[in-house]
Amino acid sequence: MAADTHRVGRRRPLSIGSRPRRQSQSGSADTAPLLLPRAFVAELMRLYDYPDPRHPGRLIRGYDRPHAVRTARMCAAVATRLGHPPARVVTYQIACLLHDLGRAGLDRGLFGKIWSWARRRGVPTRPREWRAVHPSTRYGRETEAFLSRHADELRHAGIVMDAWAREQVEMRLGYARRLRRRLRAVRPRLARLGVRWAAWMEQVMLYYYYPEQLKRAPGWVRQLAEVLVACEQFEAYSNRRRGRDYYLRQRETLADAFGYLEQLRVEEILSEPVLDALRGLAAEGAFDRVLAEARGVPLSSQEVRELRTMRQGAAGCR
Repeated sequence: MAADTHRVGRRRPLSIGSRPRRQSQSGSADTAPLLLPRAFVAELMRLYDYPDPRHPGRLIRGYDRPHAVRTARMCAAVATRLGHPPARVVTYQIACLLHDLGRAGLDRGLFGKIWSWARRRGVPTRPREWRAVHPSTRYGRETEAFLSRHADELRHAGIVMDAWAREQVEMRLGYARRLRRRLRAVRPRLARLGVRWAAWMEQVMLYYYYPEQLKRAPGWVRQLAEVLVACEQFEAYSNRRRGRDYYLRQRETLADAFGYLEQLRVEEILSEPVLDALRGLAAEGAFDRVLAEARGVPLSSQEVRELRTMRQGAAGCR
């Protein structure tokens, strides 16, 4: 087990335990808790801040940090339900909190324009989807292929395709490169926080875009990667801010969320045990608070009934 029980939080004010916190701030039971001190989480969230290349001395505040926190809470709950040991789950929650680090510096307006344009035209927005449509693309060069094909069209659409626009493209089609650059940049700060980074943490962060890279990974790593994808997408499909900013979504529904998770199961990105654990916790009410926070409004009584009557297994989402 030495490969996945890395010590974290050596600085006394930010020391990290491996025992889940079972009480929310209101004092009620919280079954999707943060397992890490809030001061430590706040330090991790600052890693999403990015120097603005257009305005020296300014920082671009990390986009939608609460999404990362909510996702990490859900991931820890599902991983615990699946039987992963507590020390591993604590370390895993750190990776989940940083799963969007490759998007540090996201320009909400520019990112939204580029990828909304792509979606309207059926242009692939994930590396594996791009290679499926354009199999001649060299692995890892999807950003370059996208720009070669579509930069002129984007210019005609009124988008300035400079180095900053390229960064926004890289945040999706070149996510592995960008995440690794950001991890290298923040590694000293992680070390000062007492985080001992492990290769498997990066693997689970990249799984959504690069599932093929985990074919030879240990089963527990693949399962934690699936949990991150399932929880991140479940939160994103309930996240009103993200839906408005770059998904062109008018409203959020549980049917859409579970429908997409089922699609990922059919594509063999997610497995039944992971979906069963997520559905079971949702049916028990573990994620009611998380979903309401993502929406910005309470769940409707109908949605609560949908969750409570959900059956585990594939039949529960059809």
